[in-house]
Amino acid sequence: MSTLSDLVLAQGRSSQADVDWLHMLVADGQLMADLAFADIVLWVPSADGSFVAVAHARPSSAATLFYRDFVGQAIRSEWVAQVSEAFDTMRIVDSFAPAWYEETPTRVRAVPVMRRLSPTTSQVTDRPIAVLTRHTNLSETRSPSRQELTFNECAADLFEMIASGDFPDLGAPTGPRRGAPRAADGLIRLDVDGITNFASPNALSAFNRMGFAEELEGESLAEVTTRLLSGDLVVDESLPLVVTGRAPWRTDVEARGVTVSLRAIPMRNRGERIGAIVLIRDVSELRHQERELITKDATIREIHHRVKNNLQTVASLLRIQARRTHSEEARDALSQAMRRVAAIAVVHDTLSEGLAQSVDFDAVFDRVLLLIAEVASSHNTTVHPKSSGSFGVLPSEYATPLALALTELVTNAVEHGLAGQEGDVEIIASRSDDTLSVKVRDTGSGLPEGKVGSGLGTQIVRTLIQGELSGTIDWHTVLGRGTEVTIDIPMRWLSTKS
Repeated sequence: MSTLSDLVLAQGRSSQADVDWLHMLVADGQLMADLAFADIVLWVPSADGSFVAVAHARPSSAATLFYRDFVGQAIRSEWVAQVSEAFDTMRIVDSFAPAWYEETPTRVRAVPVMRRLSPTTSQVTDRPIAVLTRHTNLSETRSPSRQELTFNECAADLFEMIASGDFPDLGAPTGPRRGAPRAADGLIRLDVDGITNFASPNALSAFNRMGFAEELEGESLAEVTTRLLSGDLVVDESLPLVVTGRAPWRTDVEARGVTVSLRAIPMRNRGERIGAIVLIRDVSELRHQERELITKDATIREIHHRVKNNLQTVASLLRIQARRTHSEEARDALSQAMRRVAAIAVVHDTLSEGLAQSVDFDAVFDRVLLLIAEVASSHNTTVHPKSSGSFGVLPSEYATPLALALTELVTNAVEHGLAGQEGDVEIIASRSDDTLSVKVRDTGSGLPEGKVGSGLGTQIVRTLIQGELSGTIDWHTVLGRGTEVTIDIPMRWLSTKS
């Protein structure tokens, strides 16, 4: 299914600013559906003068009328006249008689969507950018409760604000809505002075859990919240504006171990504030889980940091031991072991710096290349390292064996291919959706008679590439002089394992 942006722009009658406004409106589609106890459909004008549905929200507070999405479809003939009238007159238009959908009587309200031009002006677009329709099921007739009546009043106020360009509010922050309160979670209606004139049972229960044992109605929400927070030293600076309904922001209130999320929606009539809706949700468990995740992330980073420190300590001990040994063969073996441990430490050091358990391998390999200078100096070799292409981001369980394998290959190129000479070591990385390919090429003496070495380094590389990464590796002598090692690692296999 196409995105809202694609559907709107495809009609050729909307700007990017219109699309952005509609995105903000659709973000509160569920809220409007729940308050109105009705299906909400958003229509944009099409090139042929008709309308196309670009969004649909079903109520969680009532049965839906439409079990199939209208998104992407042209408007039905029975709604064209009403929607066109709302679009042309820039006024809300209600159906005079029950409008039938299949065999169900419904009531339809068409609301023109006006876009405010900037947060600092009352000017709106010259014409509606869309039309929103509310479809109410009339088949189940019963006396509405006080909560239903209040919710419907709130929905009607929101529709009036949409028609005047006052909703959505350009001053409202954008960002993740994780834990955002919904109408069913709890709703408080405030008057212009911040006095509660309605509190849903769920809203009252949330405040009761925080220690407020009285009735909210008739009370100043700001004063009630202040009493609950007495003694707390840290208070969100946005809290006073939220509990008085003066700003379209969100904040959290914590008391007696209970955390409640509040979201204020200032209600306006032609730009003048007339009160507010405050949505309330008990997010104690959610915040507890978030704190646990933060703690676990910090613990994982600390573990990687300690592993890196321990590996660096082991590398330092191996370096000291290598310097004290009198056997050239033993010194060389200890030095190689030191470099292998150091290469693994680089990966853990990178993992300790971020939250994700994946690493930017290009940054890792840049640090691994620094080991070349140490290897070259001990073999009376002048090396010019070169690298091109990109490895990209790799999961940690593959970054470690690849870093260790490349360390071995680069070390072999310096120790054996360029020993006592001056030359180049070039690493070329290329990545596609299917494969990560790496070439390690040197300008040294090349493999003797094209034979692959059988030493410990070669065995380590084969085990890492073929065994741990399910890849392939090939050694061959470059025409003229030098050796080229080609590694291919299947990326599809990596993604399924990670």
